[in-house]
Amino acid sequence: MDDLSSHLTGWAPAPVETAGRIDACPTEAFAGLLDQPSPGTGEGDPLPPMWHWFHLLAHPAQADLGEDGHPAHGAFLPPLPDRRRMFAGGRLQVREPLRIGDEVTRRSSLVSVTPKTGRSGAMVFVTEQHEYRRAGVVALIEEQDYAYRSQPAGSVRGLAPEAPVAAEPEPTGGWRARIDPDPRMLFRFSALTYNTHRIHYDQPYVTGVEGYPGLVVHGPLLALLLLELPRRFAPERQVAGFSYRLRSPAFAGVPIVADGDVRGELAAGVPGQPASVTGTVGFLE
Repeated sequence: MDDLSSHLTGWAPAPVETAGRIDACPTEAFAGLLDQPSPGTGEGDPLPPMWHWFHLLAHPAQADLGEDGHPAHGAFLPPLPDRRRMFAGGRLQVREPLRIGDEVTRRSSLVSVTPKTGRSGAMVFVTEQHEYRRAGVVALIEEQDYAYRSQPAGSVRGLAPEAPVAAEPEPTGGWRARIDPDPRMLFRFSALTYNTHRIHYDQPYVTGVEGYPGLVVHGPLLALLLLELPRRFAPERQVAGFSYRLRSPAFAGVPIVADGDVRGELAAGVPGQPASVTGTVGFLE
């Protein structure tokens, strides 16, 4: 299908509010996934930037899941036929860190919907905004970008084969972190984020339907890996903003290395291949 814009006529979802408490368990669980000490799970301890992703999660019924594992319907899921979703990037403003024990309200709204046609065919780019309020005051403002395409059931998306993995180069900016994603890590991250997208755990599906060479590493996990750099190497500096873009997928079984420097320029990917994610972090002066 070349024109997806016709399916978007009249689609204007209203804002949605979700409320909940920031509990300690997800913080400790994600630190364990990274083989890192917990950053603090006591009442009032601040969440590291973006670790709010483990809170205020949606829990759709099993019957509400679509063929790809995502919910078949949702407030900000565009009404496209045979919809496939990819996380494309986002931006975060930190006015005040969320803290363990906070009662938080998240207000989610649609920012923009942009149909485009590129080398991979027709796509729709959707940007959502999420405001996190504590006691009525905005603490975080986040925008998330998603790309959607239409792929009829039974068709296979052809992708270029994986490039070989090169030796890990020397750090260029002094900051380096690494993960070795395997199916266990992807399973644990899916559980932490209640993510049922089959590309992260269903090998026959991801290779036979989506056309990838293996299980796909979560885009949010790649973004969080970038933020491990300032968290580990500049813990005295408070993150005020973060922007990032997912550029190419990464797959289970291949190491992912993140590099950065004091200027806040960050990138992560497979050694010897183009970066899978790039980002910029800004600090409170």
